[in-house]
Amino acid sequence: MTAYWRPIPMTDPARPRGALPLAGGWCWFDRLERLSRDAAPEVVPLSEAPPDVLDRLSAPRAPVARLDLSAPRIMGVLNVTPDSFSDGGLHATPEAALARARALAGADILDIGGESTRPGAATIPAEEEIARVLPVLRALRADTDLPLSIDTRKAAVAQAALDAGADLVNDVSGLAFDPALGAVAARAGGYCLMHAQGTPETMQADPRYDDVLLDVHDALEAGLALAESQGIPRARVLVDPGLGFGKTLQHNVSLLRRLSLYHGLGCGLLVGASRKGFVGALGGAAQARDRMPGSVALALHAVRQGAQVVRVHDVTETRQALSLHQAVGGTT
Repeated sequence: MTAYWRPIPMTDPARPRGALPLAGGWCWFDRLERLSRDAAPEVVPLSEAPPDVLDRLSAPRAPVARLDLSAPRIMGVLNVTPDSFSDGGLHATPEAALARARALAGADILDIGGESTRPGAATIPAEEEIARVLPVLRALRADTDLPLSIDTRKAAVAQAALDAGADLVNDVSGLAFDPALGAVAARAGGYCLMHAQGTPETMQADPRYDDVLLDVHDALEAGLALAESQGIPRARVLVDPGLGFGKTLQHNVSLLRRLSLYHGLGCGLLVGASRKGFVGALGGAAQARDRMPGSVALALHAVRQGAQVVRVHDVTETRQALSLHQAVGGTT
């Protein structure tokens, strides 16, 4: 029976003796949930987990793409696409994108995307994607020292973006779309490995899992092994369970409830729930622009689970909520 060990994160300032820091950060844990495919979940003391598991769960995460992961970080979304689900067409020119980037004050890193990966979106040629993102990346690099991320599945796009000053490659395909991407991403200061079932064209048709929490864990572990084989050190990888990418509403809820399981992969954890369809379904907001409150709530939930990076559209609101949470919640 293969055991999976989920730390039960706490942020209370009254930390008991013997508790361990979660990934060297602001959360601590003194119990774990032992999970398997063959038995019911069981809460157990630290003494029942193998020492190497505890070491991996508690070890500080190295900086990724110039981001210090000892505190929660905000990734601001900057789409330069005509058809993204939330803000398609609003920031398609370098001038509009630069104005939007300045409006994202409070972000720790900006994520620039030139191809929509919303459910049903079609793949576009790399040349078209490069034409969209490169002028924006160059303008941003000249305007700010913030780390910049390129949101792409394509090696040619990643190569052009890194040459223009991008720091991180954010790959929604988890190295499954373009076989050449791994070698290019190995040059970057960081790589985000996201889980997705299927492609944007098909991913929401009928997603199925035996156990979504454990299936996503195993897929990310396999993706990490592939990344390492292609020259990407695990210490420079962020893992993302891929909310909304080949998941039903219940799949997303199951992943969010036990997010802390993914700290066992030994990487920083990135969570992107912002304005997604399931936020609207749960919160009663049909339009993406009306999902800010629910998105902020899920960003704070992810931080309470120890997630080091939250990817959001509403940076100002998330920063304010996070600042208050840190001040009164004992996580500063």
